[in-house]
Amino acid sequence: MSFLPLLAQELKVSAGTLQRFPDFASQFVTARNVDVWLPEGYSPQKKYAVLYMHDGQMLYDASTTWNKQAWEIDTVMSRLLKEKKVRDCIVVGIWNGGKKRHCEYFPQKPFESLPKNVQDSLYKLNRDTGYPLFAEKVQSDQYLKFLVKELKPFIDKKFSTKKDQQNTFIAGSSMGGLISMYAICEYPKIFGGAACISTHWIGVMPQEKNPNPVPSAFMNYLQKKLPNPKKNKIYFDYGTATIDAYYPPFQKQADAIMKSKGFSDKNWITREFIGEDHSEKAWQKRLHIPFEFLLAL
Repeated sequence: MSFLPLLAQELKVSAGTLQRFPDFASQFVTARNVDVWLPEGYSPQKKYAVLYMHDGQMLYDASTTWNKQAWEIDTVMSRLLKEKKVRDCIVVGIWNGGKKRHCEYFPQKPFESLPKNVQDSLYKLNRDTGYPLFAEKVQSDQYLKFLVKELKPFIDKKFSTKKDQQNTFIAGSSMGGLISMYAICEYPKIFGGAACISTHWIGVMPQEKNPNPVPSAFMNYLQKKLPNPKKNKIYFDYGTATIDAYYPPFQKQADAIMKSKGFSDKNWITREFIGEDHSEKAWQKRLHIPFEFLLAL
C-alpha cells in the first residue's frame, strides 16, 4: 500500500505542518482522508508518540468546517510542546465517514447485546433533518480494525514514531468519545490512553418521552471490558448545556464502574465543565487537560 502525501494547502495551521493522505483505502471501511499534523522541528532523528483523533475534518481550520468551529489542535498542541507540558507527538486526524459516522462510531458489542427488537427500533430512528440516524448496520468493529490493522502500521512506517502502547493514544468527542472508549476496551494493548470528551452516553438523539436502553448496555460493557488500570489511562468530561446536559447521570454511573475496577486519579480523570455546551469551541478551551494527562512527560 503506497500513498503520496499532499500538503493540505486548503487547511491553514498556526504552527507545524499538515500532510494529507487523501482517500486512504481500506478493506474494512470506506476510503477517507487522513490528515497528519507534525510539530515544528519534526525530525526523523527523533521518535514521537502518536495521538489518533476522530472527526479529522473538524480538528484544524474553522474556515473549512460545516459550523465554522474547530478544535485548533495545531495551536493547542504547539503551545503545550513549547511549554514542555507534553511529550513529543504527532496527531493523526481521521475523517469520519459522513453519513456512516454514527454506525462507525457506535460501539458494536454493546449495541449487539441489546434485544433484536430494540436494535430494530434504533435503526428506525431519524435525525432532526429527517434522515436515518444509522445509514447502515453498526460497524464500529470494522472501523477499529481499520485503525489498528491498516492505519497504525502505515503511520508507524511513514513517520518516526514510538510504536508501543505507552505512546499510542486515541481521542474524540461525542460519538468520537464513545468510539475512543470502545477502542481502549477492545484494544488495550494497542492504545495506552483514551480521551473521551463529552461522551455521548445516550447513544442516539435525546429522547424525552421514551426510556433509553442504550446507556445500560454501555455500562454493562464497561463492567466487563474496562482495561487494566495499571497499564491504561482514561479521561472523561462533560459540559452541562445543550446535548451535554443529558450526560451527567450516566457519567456518574461510568465513574462508579471505574472506581470499582481500580481506577484512581493516577490513571483516570472525569471533569465537569459547568455551562459549557456540545461544540468544538467548548472542547477546544479544555483540550489541554486531556492532552497533559495522556501525554505527560
